[in-house]
Amino acid sequence: MQASVAPEGRFIAALAVSLKTGLLFWFIVALNTHGGEPWDAGSFWSVIYPLALLTSAALGFAFPGRAWLWGLVVMLAQVPVVVLMSGMGPLLLAGLVYATVLAVPAVAVSWLAGLARTRMGRPRR
Repeated sequence: MQASVAPEGRFIAALAVSLKTGLLFWFIVALNTHGGEPWDAGSFWSVIYPLALLTSAALGFAFPGRAWLWGLVVMLAQVPVVVLMSGMGPLLLAGLVYATVLAVPAVAVSWLAGLARTRMGRPRR
């Protein structure tokens, strides 16, 4: 007999996986771009941001409940990494706003991936 997990437990597990994945992703980015803000890296728009969107989609697909949230978590995870790597500076609020704006497409992508996963599980009529 398979034990079922309460919805709260699934949410906390999904949140933990998303947060850890986001933090790990941005730490790897920071180490490979010599610290600082990831959006200042030359490869941000061509490699890093698309990989962050792909990560958001994968998390949305893996955890379709509240899938939109996983894209937000992944993108906002770069803020504590920037603080750890560069320190708190006068532009931290601007960085938070920028990360939030960058999260909008990630939210959409993770939500769409969760929707696709949910629709795949439904029986056809």
